[in-house]
Amino acid sequence: MKIPKRLNPLIEDGLIQEVICQLKSGKEAQVYMVRSGKNILCAKVYKEATQRSFKQAVQYQEGRTTRNSRRSRAMQKRTRYGQKESEKAWLSAEVDALYQLAAAGVRVPEPFGFTEGVLLMELISDGNGDAAPRISEVSFTPAQALEYHDRLINEIVRMLCAGLVHGDLSEFNVLVDPNGPVIIDLPQAVNAAGNNNAAVMLERDINNMRNYFGLYAPELLDTAYAKEIWHHYQNSTLHPDISLTGEFAESNVAADVDAVIDIIKDAEEEELMRRLRQQENDQEE
Repeated sequence: MKIPKRLNPLIEDGLIQEVICQLKSGKEAQVYMVRSGKNILCAKVYKEATQRSFKQAVQYQEGRTTRNSRRSRAMQKRTRYGQKESEKAWLSAEVDALYQLAAAGVRVPEPFGFTEGVLLMELISDGNGDAAPRISEVSFTPAQALEYHDRLINEIVRMLCAGLVHGDLSEFNVLVDPNGPVIIDLPQAVNAAGNNNAAVMLERDINNMRNYFGLYAPELLDTAYAKEIWHHYQNSTLHPDISLTGEFAESNVAADVDAVIDIIKDAEEEELMRRLRQQENDQEE
């Protein structure tokens, strides 16, 4: 087994004593089972930007903020420094999301640290010391499918209440441990309030769960949890313990087109003023 170069500094520093086996090779990272002291952990080794095949990084990075105004401008302008900072932000996004979601009570792996492009985190186990299977590798009875779908909808709601949308949720990045589903793979998690694509991504995540579990419980295929959940989110009525119906009636009220046009014009004027102020600040610097 070839050990990735990014693991060598952790081995040299004694954070990792043994690389046991490779668990997965994906579009943005390779995942290994490692021994750290007395613990068996999971090491997610991110690929270099030029090697990643995840094509929609810009779409997912919208809404991610940085307190450093110089860094933020460089990232927007895609300068060499900005690209380097964007890469750092991309690499640290998953560990930030894991801490945020764990604090919100979402079932995700516990993170133990991030260094040199490697995320060390809890190994989700099947209870016998082996890596837990994905739900794509598990067969469900209709009753189990309904239960797991319900639990994952609750996890998605908790994520959204914490301000995040997974963005790439499917049967391939949910693990099954003895206590139920655990959500993994979060480098592309988006800010629900700051990303214009958040509603579309949430609907895709939820529909992926609906379609998969609908293979075992076909009644799920007629549900509309995505629109119901986003409606509650937009109206500030979403909370972790909300009772959902899976039903949603589209509004028949005609849109006020003139009002929408006025809002767009106001936004364009505000954006123009913001750019002018930014130019003035750049000139002063």
